[in-house]
Amino acid sequence: MRILLIHAERFSYRVREPAIERPEENIKKEDSWKNVLVVFTTVERGDERDESIVERACDDIIDVLKRVGAGGAVIYPYAHLSSELAPHEDAVSILSRMEKSLRDRGVNVSRAPFGWYKEFELKCYGHPLSELSRSIRPGMRHRRPVEKLYYIIDMDGNLHDPQAFDYSRYPDLRALVEKEVLKKEGEVSRSRTSEYIRKFGFEWEEYSDPGHMRYSPHATAILDSVSQYSWMVVRSLGIPVFRVKGTNMFDLSVRAVKEHAELFGDRLYEVESEGSRLVMRYAACHQQFAMLKDWVLSYRDLPMGMFEVADSYRYEQRGELLLGFRLRRFHMPDMHILCKDLEEAMELTLKIRDKIYEEARKVGRGYVAIINATRGFLENHRGYLAELVRRDGKPALLVVYPDNIYYWVVNVEYNIIDVTNKPREIATFQIDVGNAERFGISYVDQNGNKRKPPIIHTAIIGSVERYIYMLFDTAAKMEKEGRTPYLPFWVSPIQVRIIPVRQEHMGFAEEIFRSIHSRGFRVDIDDRDESLAKKLRDAGIEWAYFTVIIGDREIKTGTLSVRERATGDQRTYKLEEFLELLESISMGYPRIELTMPSLVSKRPSLPYLREL
Repeated sequence: MRILLIHAERFSYRVREPAIERPEENIKKEDSWKNVLVVFTTVERGDERDESIVERACDDIIDVLKRVGAGGAVIYPYAHLSSELAPHEDAVSILSRMEKSLRDRGVNVSRAPFGWYKEFELKCYGHPLSELSRSIRPGMRHRRPVEKLYYIIDMDGNLHDPQAFDYSRYPDLRALVEKEVLKKEGEVSRSRTSEYIRKFGFEWEEYSDPGHMRYSPHATAILDSVSQYSWMVVRSLGIPVFRVKGTNMFDLSVRAVKEHAELFGDRLYEVESEGSRLVMRYAACHQQFAMLKDWVLSYRDLPMGMFEVADSYRYEQRGELLLGFRLRRFHMPDMHILCKDLEEAMELTLKIRDKIYEEARKVGRGYVAIINATRGFLENHRGYLAELVRRDGKPALLVVYPDNIYYWVVNVEYNIIDVTNKPREIATFQIDVGNAERFGISYVDQNGNKRKPPIIHTAIIGSVERYIYMLFDTAAKMEKEGRTPYLPFWVSPIQVRIIPVRQEHMGFAEEIFRSIHSRGFRVDIDDRDESLAKKLRDAGIEWAYFTVIIGDREIKTGTLSVRERATGDQRTYKLEEFLELLESISMGYPRIELTMPSLVSKRPSLPYLREL
């Protein structure tokens, strides 16, 4: 089944003529509504074999109804969302059951007749959730909405009612609670963060499915730098970590794959091949678990991690897509750590939590946490949860789930509050107590017995794209505060731009270039026959971190005149002094090659680069 949900300010239809031999009778031939959720519905072949499909569709409809505040729903048969149509008798039966189920659950619902050509008029509200689509596939087990309890947990481990808590000292926590608990979406506002992301060549790919990005040369340098840095970060934890690579699709006929996939429901990408149904992976779990089940492990090997920057796929709703943040295809620097027992996992996650905050502080940001925990974990390990909050130095949102519905017992999401005052999840970790059993992963303990290890899942810096979103959002905050926006040196696409004032200065400029390039830095030369003012302006448009000006004085004195974007300072350096500075500020970060020709004159005018 495929449904298209439109939150309409007004909607009306009128029957014109039959579209099939026996169209549905005894149903309204015309009707109109205001503030209504219009559910354009295509029933597909095979839907009739799944008894759960009606309830799954109704769960999604009710969820959207509540989120957009519509006064009711109209089920509107619509054959144009799929080419695999169910027989009309089956379609009418399923549509009728949807109508009854929604009405039984308290929804003000109506249904347009099946099998007629109809005219309709619709005015869509146009907010971010006003146009959503769903693909509800037969055969996948569906989870009804989970009853969750929300609390604020303070630094002493006390629990508070989120609606009665005093947020005067914690505005970021207030923004998080308004979205997660009170379901306030907030006003839609223009974001400089998105503009900066587009400016550097992170773009939607028009020739692909919505939610897929392309990465132009500047964006590629940033993406590769962050990807390589994510590997350096996980190795800094001080435990053995193995880097692997693998496929991005897995067979749903494998029980472990199917059970794990069912937790994601309609967020799956599926592919059919030679009669098999395959799921595109949504993190590195499947591949790493498939490897680990074949490894012979001892307690002496643990804790140990496995890591991959995994191209991942999640079928996010079209209306919720956000360039650089909410994507259907992205890169997840995903690590899984096998531990001997739950106590070791909890101890290690405290270290991971500290590393998550350390990485945020390096770019000038802090986090506000959502701690998701099962009821049993809260009862048995409340002190551990309080320690997480104490280390944060501020209260967190605690969401309590029933036991045994997911594979984890605690799942912590770390959010920034972005320049538009919206929470954005970046980093995360969780303790998994179910997948070792599901995938057959075990180790031998000191007594020779086989045991199932708890598994920590973590993305310490978040997905590659979300970390980059945080970098650009930090730049947007700088601009809002009246400062020059910039990217950290190690991730800047152009780390050093050399600008000879005139052509006769090119020889010395090339010598400087070779010295800097030999150290592995991204350096280029603006060799164009343009004015110094234009060259400086263009270096500013590309956010070159250092701009080195070479003129008569520099050649005569053997010095470099250097401007630093981050501080606005202009200083004179000897070459060795400048190289020492570059080495110092890049210590602990990767060095990725320039992704463009080193001479600016050899580059075409790149359409994404522009002055904002």
